[in-house]
Amino acid sequence: MTTFDGDKLYELLPAIYRIRDAEQGEPLRELLAVIGEQMGVIEENLDQLYANEFAETCAPWVLPYIADLIGIRGLTVSALGALSPRAEVAHTIGYRRRKGTASMLEQLARDVTGWPARAVEFFELIAATQYMNHLRPANQAFISLRGAERLADLGGPFERNATFGDPDLTHTVDVRRISRGHGRYNIPNVGIFLWRLQAMSLTRSPAVPDPPGDKRHFRFSPLGIDLPLFNLPVTETGFAHLAQRENVPDRIARRTLARRLADEYGRSFVLEEKSPGSDPKLINASRIVVCDLTDWTAPESSNIAIDPVLGRIRFADPDADAENKTLLASFHYGFSASMGGGEYSRLRPADSAALPLRPVTTSIAAALVNPPPKGMIVEIGDSGRYEETPLAIDATGDGTNTRKIELRAADKHRPTIVLNHVLNQDLEIRGDGEAILDGLLITGGSVHVIGNLRTLRLRHCTLVPGSSLDTNGTLLPSLVVDSPNTSIEIDRCILGGIVTHRDAEVTIEGSIVDATEETFFAYAGTSATEFGAPLKITNSTVIGRVRTGIMRLASNSIFLAAAPAGEAPVLAERRQEGCVRFSYLSRGARVPPRYHCQPESEDSLIRPQFTSTHYRDPVYCQLSIFCPSEIREGADDEASMGAFHDLYEPLREARLRGRLEEYLRFGLEAGIFYVT
Repeated sequence: MTTFDGDKLYELLPAIYRIRDAEQGEPLRELLAVIGEQMGVIEENLDQLYANEFAETCAPWVLPYIADLIGIRGLTVSALGALSPRAEVAHTIGYRRRKGTASMLEQLARDVTGWPARAVEFFELIAATQYMNHLRPANQAFISLRGAERLADLGGPFERNATFGDPDLTHTVDVRRISRGHGRYNIPNVGIFLWRLQAMSLTRSPAVPDPPGDKRHFRFSPLGIDLPLFNLPVTETGFAHLAQRENVPDRIARRTLARRLADEYGRSFVLEEKSPGSDPKLINASRIVVCDLTDWTAPESSNIAIDPVLGRIRFADPDADAENKTLLASFHYGFSASMGGGEYSRLRPADSAALPLRPVTTSIAAALVNPPPKGMIVEIGDSGRYEETPLAIDATGDGTNTRKIELRAADKHRPTIVLNHVLNQDLEIRGDGEAILDGLLITGGSVHVIGNLRTLRLRHCTLVPGSSLDTNGTLLPSLVVDSPNTSIEIDRCILGGIVTHRDAEVTIEGSIVDATEETFFAYAGTSATEFGAPLKITNSTVIGRVRTGIMRLASNSIFLAAAPAGEAPVLAERRQEGCVRFSYLSRGARVPPRYHCQPESEDSLIRPQFTSTHYRDPVYCQLSIFCPSEIREGADDEASMGAFHDLYEPLREARLRGRLEEYLRFGLEAGIFYVT
């Protein structure tokens, strides 16, 4: 905010000049308004020049210059967006003062990569004969087999954990090179453990009974599936502090939760009961015990049993009023990136701001009826679970206005919409205008576009892969577009198979299209003989066969598919138009001209390796560390191909390896390990 503007300058003038100026139509006021505007520009520029003197407040383009002043090499403007080096530059002097210490290496890894980290000095975990003048009582050659919780830490980042007060978990020497990712326990070795997953929150989501109608057995997941709970990290306050379990977004183990229930309950997860017409009531932690609910059995003396590994809840005896209560669960689950909807902040398009906002009060279906002529925004203001009657979005104009309907979740919310294809309860979108779905998780049915819709936009949505089945149990696509001349835009979404009219147009960016099997169709036309609409796809992962009329562009993407003998797993009908660049295509693909694609020859054995391809897993579609470098570093900017391209994981790792060499003590060698 500027100190001076035209009005303030005008008020400083003597009254006689202001009176004369008013008599002549205020030309002097207009002149001072121009001068005030320029003074504001100068003042803003001076403020920015002052801010540019500090790494914490400077403009991004200034960081390389500050880095050069303090001797940081290899920091370029092109790397700023990917690696966010502001903390690294700000803390460099502190690094040098603590050079070589474990806490310093841990902070360096956290600042350079942006991921939570823990440093482990593996040479401290070697079982060795001890010098009598330098005894290490915690370093023992054997451990107690009764310490089940400690045994679970073998090979992990918390083998040295002072919170237990138990001996370290020591090992015999491993002579393999740690820099190659194999050896660990040797005299020169230091390990840096990194957590690539984020702890994503879900607030007051109705727990799902298993089976439906049951009042004793529930699951945390709004999809009614097993889902591991994650710890919400506590920020470290001391620079000399080594990260502990509570400081990283790790899965919550049963024994750990049993020991730390008072700390985790209310922070990482909480349970509430809600009666109609009243506020949710917190369930006291004293009623909760931690159990293994694999077969839903628990001590009968326990009131409420929790299994954090499977995400299950079991009541010993529900109260008499259980029929009128809803069990609400607030918890954290793990995922790699802000994709597919979640309680993260999503940018709002400016073109929707002028539309009237209609909040959902009773039901989504009721909010969608009788839209205004120009359209509206229907906003769901919670992370609840909606099992609706057949939903329909009508974007039909009145001949004068083009109607635009947006169905979205409020910012930092992720509601679940449960459809039922068997009962003909899909989400139907019709009309000749524009429809937008934003921030929603949709399961149990398909999104079906009919009529002559002009545009359909999916932003940060999940159409759960494999959740839509017909009466015969056959897997159905998540998105069906029967309308010609429709432009489909899919951004940061997760969805199952896509079926489109060949005269439509589809653009996919930063998304996962998962047919659940490589032999199923992930993208195809509306019939077995039809090709799908022309396709433009960037930074995405596709699991399943693809048949498109034109592959306009495929960039930094993965197409993992398999087809019967004589058929192409990825097929474009017209191959004289379009381009495929920096992408992986399964062998036998028939597409437009390729540029720097993998595999380079049909005889190559290069193939993507995922940590998991099951939607319910937190590491869903995350490239494995054993994935060939041609894919893991094969994008046009040396990042990963696929949906998580924008995480720039290889660049973060390479940057960290280069910085570790500068700060390791002489003779030591570092290895990087990912915690999954």
